[in-house]
Amino acid sequence: MNDSYTVYHGSNVKVEKPEILVSGFYKDFGFGFYCTNLEKQAQKWALTKRGVSIVSVYRYQQEGGLRVLSFPKMTDEWLDFVVDCRRGKSHSYDIVEGPMADDQIWDYVEDFMEGVITREAFWVLAKFKYPIHQIVFCTQKALETITYERSYSL
Repeated sequence: MNDSYTVYHGSNVKVEKPEILVSGFYKDFGFGFYCTNLEKQAQKWALTKRGVSIVSVYRYQQEGGLRVLSFPKMTDEWLDFVVDCRRGKSHSYDIVEGPMADDQIWDYVEDFMEGVITREAFWVLAKFKYPIHQIVFCTQKALETITYERSYSL
Protein backbone atom coordinates (compact mmCIF):
# COMPACT_ATOMS: atom_id res chain seq x y z
CA MET A 1 0.00 0.00 0.00
CA ASN A 2 2.32 2.74 -1.23
CA ASP A 3 -0.15 5.02 -2.95
CA SER A 4 0.11 8.77 -2.69
CA TYR A 5 -2.22 11.60 -3.53
CA THR A 6 -2.79 15.27 -2.85
CA VAL A 7 -4.79 16.47 0.15
CA TYR A 8 -5.80 20.03 1.04
CA HIS A 9 -6.38 21.96 4.27
CA GLY A 10 -8.39 25.19 4.35
CA SER A 11 -7.61 27.75 7.05
CA ASN A 12 -6.74 31.39 7.70
CA VAL A 13 -3.02 30.60 8.03
CA LYS A 14 -0.42 28.73 6.00
CA VAL A 15 0.17 25.37 7.72
CA GLU A 16 3.65 24.15 6.85
CA LYS A 17 3.95 22.00 9.98
CA PRO A 18 0.57 20.45 10.80
CA GLU A 19 -0.25 19.75 14.42
CA ILE A 20 -2.99 17.89 16.20
CA LEU A 21 -4.89 20.40 18.30
CA VAL A 22 -6.82 18.75 21.10
CA SER A 23 -9.19 21.58 21.92
CA GLY A 24 -12.46 23.11 20.90
CA PHE A 25 -15.58 21.21 20.00
CA TYR A 26 -15.72 17.58 18.97
CA LYS A 27 -15.72 16.91 15.25
CA ASP A 28 -16.89 14.04 13.03
CA PHE A 29 -13.81 11.90 13.53
CA GLY A 30 -12.47 13.33 16.78
CA PHE A 31 -9.40 15.48 17.27
CA GLY A 32 -6.80 15.63 14.54
CA PHE A 33 -5.58 17.54 11.49
CA TYR A 34 -8.45 17.63 8.98
CA CYS A 35 -7.86 17.59 5.24
CA THR A 36 -9.78 16.65 2.10
CA ASN A 37 -8.90 15.30 -1.32
CA LEU A 38 -11.32 17.85 -2.82
CA GLU A 39 -9.59 21.18 -3.48
CA LYS A 40 -12.90 23.07 -3.78
CA GLN A 41 -13.92 21.77 -0.35
CA ALA A 42 -10.68 23.04 1.21
CA GLN A 43 -11.36 26.41 -0.43
CA LYS A 44 -14.83 26.48 1.16
CA TRP A 45 -13.32 25.66 4.57
CA ALA A 46 -10.77 28.46 4.12
CA LEU A 47 -13.47 30.97 3.19
CA THR A 48 -15.33 30.30 6.46
CA LYS A 49 -12.36 31.52 8.53
CA ARG A 50 -11.87 35.10 9.71
CA GLY A 51 -9.18 37.10 7.99
CA VAL A 52 -7.33 35.71 5.01
CA SER A 53 -8.32 32.46 3.35
CA ILE A 54 -5.46 30.06 2.69
CA VAL A 55 -5.36 26.56 1.25
CA SER A 56 -2.33 24.44 2.14
CA VAL A 57 -1.46 21.56 -0.16
CA TYR A 58 0.18 18.28 0.93
CA ARG A 59 1.32 15.01 -0.58
CA TYR A 60 -0.16 12.12 1.40
CA GLN A 61 1.86 8.92 1.22
CA GLN A 62 -0.20 5.95 2.41
CA GLU A 63 1.89 3.63 4.54
CA GLY A 64 1.30 0.26 6.13
CA GLY A 65 1.54 -0.19 9.86
CA LEU A 66 -0.91 2.58 10.70
CA ARG A 67 -4.36 1.98 12.11
CA VAL A 68 -6.59 3.39 9.37
CA LEU A 69 -10.37 3.44 9.43
CA SER A 70 -12.01 4.19 6.09
CA PHE A 71 -15.67 4.77 5.37
CA PRO A 72 -16.19 4.74 1.57
CA LYS A 73 -19.76 5.99 2.10
CA MET A 74 -22.24 6.85 4.83
CA THR A 75 -23.28 3.66 6.63
CA ASP A 76 -24.68 2.76 10.05
CA GLU A 77 -21.10 2.18 11.21
CA TRP A 78 -20.12 5.66 9.97
CA LEU A 79 -23.12 7.23 11.73
CA ASP A 80 -22.34 5.46 15.02
CA PHE A 81 -18.67 6.47 14.80
CA VAL A 82 -19.54 10.14 14.11
CA VAL A 83 -22.03 10.18 17.00
CA ASP A 84 -19.42 8.69 19.35
CA CYS A 85 -16.76 11.20 18.26
CA ARG A 86 -19.17 14.15 18.48
CA ARG A 87 -19.97 13.03 22.04
CA GLY A 88 -16.27 13.12 22.91
CA LYS A 89 -15.50 9.41 22.82
CA SER A 90 -11.89 8.81 21.77
CA HIS A 91 -10.65 6.16 19.36
CA SER A 92 -7.30 4.53 18.66
CA TYR A 93 -7.00 5.11 14.90
CA ASP A 94 -4.07 6.97 13.35
CA ILE A 95 -6.10 8.06 10.32
CA VAL A 96 -9.84 8.18 9.71
CA GLU A 97 -11.21 8.87 6.24
CA GLY A 98 -14.72 9.16 4.91
CA PRO A 99 -17.74 11.36 4.33
CA MET A 100 -18.13 14.57 6.30
CA ALA A 101 -21.41 15.51 7.92
CA ASP A 102 -21.96 18.96 6.38
CA ASP A 103 -24.27 21.42 8.15
CA GLN A 104 -27.44 19.84 6.79
CA ILE A 105 -26.37 16.27 7.52
CA TRP A 106 -25.07 17.37 10.93
CA ASP A 107 -28.55 18.67 11.79
CA TYR A 108 -29.88 15.19 11.04
CA VAL A 109 -27.10 13.59 13.14
CA GLU A 110 -28.00 15.86 16.08
CA ASP A 111 -31.68 14.97 15.73
CA PHE A 112 -30.73 11.28 15.73
CA MET A 113 -28.45 11.74 18.77
CA GLU A 114 -31.27 13.47 20.67
CA GLY A 115 -33.82 10.84 19.74
CA VAL A 116 -35.87 13.31 17.68
CA ILE A 117 -35.64 11.06 14.62
CA THR A 118 -34.99 7.35 14.22
CA ARG A 119 -32.02 5.81 12.45
CA GLU A 120 -34.37 4.97 9.55
CA ALA A 121 -35.55 8.59 9.33
CA PHE A 122 -31.91 9.77 9.34
CA TRP A 123 -31.16 7.65 6.27
CA VAL A 124 -34.29 8.84 4.44
CA LEU A 125 -33.25 12.47 5.01
CA ALA A 126 -29.52 11.97 4.37
CA LYS A 127 -29.82 9.99 1.13
CA PHE A 128 -30.56 13.15 -0.84
CA LYS A 129 -27.43 14.91 0.41
CA TYR A 130 -24.01 14.41 -1.09
CA PRO A 131 -21.42 14.18 1.67
CA ILE A 132 -17.99 15.60 1.16
CA HIS A 133 -14.65 13.90 1.77
CA GLN A 134 -12.47 14.32 4.81
CA ILE A 135 -9.33 12.61 6.02
CA VAL A 136 -8.14 13.16 9.55
CA PHE A 137 -4.60 12.61 10.74
CA CYS A 138 -5.13 11.74 14.41
CA THR A 139 -1.61 10.93 15.65
CA GLN A 140 1.91 12.25 15.21
CA LYS A 141 2.77 9.07 13.32
CA ALA A 142 -0.08 9.83 10.92
CA LEU A 143 1.15 13.39 10.37
CA GLU A 144 4.45 11.95 9.16
CA THR A 145 2.61 10.58 6.10
CA ILE A 146 1.93 14.07 4.73
CA THR A 147 4.48 16.42 3.21
CA TYR A 148 3.81 20.15 2.81
CA GLU A 149 4.06 21.25 -0.82
CA ARG A 150 2.70 24.80 -1.01
CA SER A 151 -0.03 27.20 0.07
CA TYR A 152 -2.05 29.82 -1.74
CA SER A 153 -4.44 32.61 -0.77
CA LEU A 154 -7.94 32.96 -2.12
